[in-house]
Amino acid sequence: MIRYALHCDRNHDFESWFQSSSAYDSQVKRKLVTCPICGSARINKAIMAPRIVGKKGRGPATPPPEPVAATTPEATLSGPTSLMMAQEKELRTKLKELRDHIVKNADNVGERFANEARAMHYGDKEHRPIYGEASPDEAKSLIDEGIEVLPLPTLPEDRN
Repeated sequence: MIRYALHCDRNHDFESWFQSSSAYDSQVKRKLVTCPICGSARINKAIMAPRIVGKKGRGPATPPPEPVAATTPEATLSGPTSLMMAQEKELRTKLKELRDHIVKNADNVGERFANEARAMHYGDKEHRPIYGEASPDEAKSLIDEGIEVLPLPTLPEDRN
């Protein structure tokens, strides 16, 4: 997996993970990567500092910076932090709505997902909305065959 720092044409910065650099290129070309803040599909990689590994693979030569979070109520009520928190909350709400819509309007085919998607793509079965489970290798194989698949959004609270 590769994590890219990205920015849109409206200068919003965000990060996203991709299976490979070619997966990033393919998704950007198909306008599947959009800014979580404004929805723009005009995305570019931001300049990133490489993570340098020390001698004999003992780890980074310098530790990566730790994530910083606001710890006081005052810090969360003003400035960019509160804006990001509001945007994150809105994004989470939209992702939950998307997932709920898919679950409500599509058939759960479970572990048969790859076979069902492939059968519909090649005309062996009638097209219908489906969701289910696929291993990373199965998903990559489907994408390599030109079958469009996307992961179903999962939020941290779903794992409890």
